[in-house]
Amino acid sequence: MRAFAMTAALLLAPTTALAQVPPDLAREAHEYERAQVEGDRATLERLIADDYVLVGGDGSRTDKAAHIAEFTAPEMDLQPVVVRDAVEHVWTDGAAIGGTVDVVGTFAGSPFRQTLRYIDVWALRDGRWRVVYGQATRVPAAN
Repeated sequence: MRAFAMTAALLLAPTTALAQVPPDLAREAHEYERAQVEGDRATLERLIADDYVLVGGDGSRTDKAAHIAEFTAPEMDLQPVVVRDAVEHVWTDGAAIGGTVDVVGTFAGSPFRQTLRYIDVWALRDGRWRVVYGQATRVPAAN
C-alpha cells in the first residue's frame, strides 16, 4: 500500500489535453489513465516502457512490473481522477505531463484518499508513445 501511496496518481494522465499535446499522445495518456483505474494489464503493458522507473516522494524506486502489479491487484479499487494545475511540456519526441490529483479509492476494503503532485515523462519510440519515467510527491494536508 505504501508504494501505491507514492505512485497511484503519478501515472494518471490528464483527461483533457491542451492544444500543444499531439492528438496521438492525448489518446494514449487517456488510455493510460483508464487502464490504471480499471486495472487493465494489457494496456499498461503496452504503454509502459520496459525500462520505466517511478520515483516516489521518499526517493523509492518502482519498476514496470511492480507498478503494473499494484494497479492490477484485485484488492485495488480506484475512482477516476481530475487533474488540477496541469503541466504539459512537449518536444519533438517526448513530453512531460502531470499536475495535481486527489487519489481516492479502497485497497482490500480500506478507504484511502491522497493528494499528489506528479509528472509522467513520455517518449516517442518507434512511432509509439511510452511512459518512461514518473515521479510523485504527496501534498501535505492543509491545516
